Amino acid sequence: QLQLVQSGGGSVQPGGSLRLSCEASGWRLDYYGMGWFRQAPGKEREGVSCISASGESTLYADSVKDRFTISRDNAKNTVYLQMNSLKSEDTAVYYCASNRFSSCSDFTPSDYDVWGQGTQVTVSS
Repeated sequence: QLQLVQSGGGSVQPGGSLRLSCEASGWRLDYYGMGWFRQAPGKEREGVSCISASGESTLYADSVKDRFTISRDNAKNTVYLQMNSLKSEDTAVYYCASNRFSSCSDFTPSDYDVWGQGTQVTVSS
């Protein structure tokens, strides 16, 4: 069964940092672009960041640019999202997802076919 298993997340004060991990189980993610999405209460799911299969291309939403960093370790079959300088508006459930293709060009949800279980990130003082 193809799965993406997420870990990390939790609660942090504004200005703090968290790292999310997303490990593929039962398959290899080497050939696929990977993305991170988030959904805050009452809002639609939005794309946060994505990375190409090679890791050479990345994309960030304007709201997280220069604060979040996406990376991948194909040897560990894992993708990461390092989140720094967190703000209250970053509070959401975060999901990782694998792209049908190797590229990372946008955040069209229908391009992503395997999703993680979601993990809560809460930024509050």
